[in-house]
Amino acid sequence: MSDVPPSSIPRHVAIIMDGNGRWAKRRHLPRAAGHKAGVEAVRKTVRAAKELGLEALTLYAFSSENWKRPEDEISDLMGLMKRFILSDLDKFAAEDVRLHIIGDYTAFKPDIVALIDDALARTAGNKATTLSVALNYGSQDELTRVTRGIARDVAAGSIVPDAITADTIAARLDTAGLPPLDLLIRTSGEQRLSNFLLWQCAYAEMYFTDLLWPDFDGGTLKAALDWFAMRDRRYGGR
Repeated sequence: MSDVPPSSIPRHVAIIMDGNGRWAKRRHLPRAAGHKAGVEAVRKTVRAAKELGLEALTLYAFSSENWKRPEDEISDLMGLMKRFILSDLDKFAAEDVRLHIIGDYTAFKPDIVALIDDALARTAGNKATTLSVALNYGSQDELTRVTRGIARDVAAGSIVPDAITADTIAARLDTAGLPPLDLLIRTSGEQRLSNFLLWQCAYAEMYFTDLLWPDFDGGTLKAALDWFAMRDRRYGGR
């Protein structure tokens, strides 16, 4: 599928999936229809990520701020999440896709937590692509948790302040063990991070598209990778 040189393919791509509600509104459909179409876009994108050779794909599925949404919309999202796991888990297992979660998914209802735990266990040994899903995730909360943990270790005497480095922090982030983030994509025309991977985006390239998330597919992902391949990544060196 890809004619991008392997050396120019990002190892880790993250996507802020935005625009489900607007997609539905433009079609005079309920927001739930937009979220359902968004799930299909997830399927297409995960399939394309594997075909294009990405090591890791991280999707912003449910932020810690999303709890502020109407209760019926949250219920619809939880129902879609359950159906997605139940319908696609066997495919992930068969296609060597490993599921990883960032954020505190234990805040969800017990039946969803159990499904996620099972999905994590069943795909733990898979190696082709890691699908990392952000659930009840907020980057400021992540950094706060990391800071508290380091502060506790300093107080306990197991680490001295002068020994704290950027690597110390990175090793405690929810994304520890994943490749460094190379490319961040946001759909729907918005150009902000929305409390997503603030630390990890330090040197990530950022690709914004006006396309609404339900219209995103493998071709759109490849276009973003083609754009990435033309970037001159200097990391502040010149």
